[in-house]
Amino acid sequence: MLYVTDDAQTARGLKKQGEAVLIFLHPGNGEQDFSEFLFAVEDPEDLEPEYIERVYRRLKGLPWNILRTARCLIRETVPGDVDAFYEIYSHPAITQYMEGLYPEVEEEKRYVREYIEKVYTFFGFGVWTVVERESGAVIGRAGLSYREGFEEPELGFIIGVPWQRRGYAEEVCRAILDYGWSALEFEQVQALVEPGNVPSIRLCEKLGLRKAADVSVGEKEYCRFIIHKPDQI
Repeated sequence: MLYVTDDAQTARGLKKQGEAVLIFLHPGNGEQDFSEFLFAVEDPEDLEPEYIERVYRRLKGLPWNILRTARCLIRETVPGDVDAFYEIYSHPAITQYMEGLYPEVEEEKRYVREYIEKVYTFFGFGVWTVVERESGAVIGRAGLSYREGFEEPELGFIIGVPWQRRGYAEEVCRAILDYGWSALEFEQVQALVEPGNVPSIRLCEKLGLRKAADVSVGEKEYCRFIIHKPDQI
């Protein structure tokens, strides 16, 4: 249950009991301190069911389901995904062009918990977990995030070796780009790919991204690809 209240004392009592609380702000309670609460609205009657569900899930520590494709569920990452990530990243082909995970599992789980709090909660998007709907298996990661030094959000993707060459990456990335245009209202998206990563370069081109420049980030060189929001959206 998601509780909606306009009283700070009531809200604190509910929160202490472990309940999910949404604050109703109006001129009559403007002097009350609601700073400890993540979500507030000015007109509860206009709340959309999707928003209500997402507020509840965030406050209860449950992942948001972002979107579904024909074969995949794309949802927020949870600490329980980490063991599957280590299996995926254990293949040398994955870490050849991708930064690895923390050496210790608990470090990676701590990073995921901080990512939920600081990235998902603040931006409402990020790098998500890709789940094969038929089997329920975690098969990769993909999403949109900001890289320091660039204004455009960046498309990132990784599909585990056992599921490669089945079109999963293209299916997932097309859906994420559509989500970026329609739900997040992005005007353009970039992708940074190392020059030797030919499969990822080909996928970017297949998705409609076009090479804009060669760029340096730290000690690495990347091909920078750009795609603009389609006119019909």
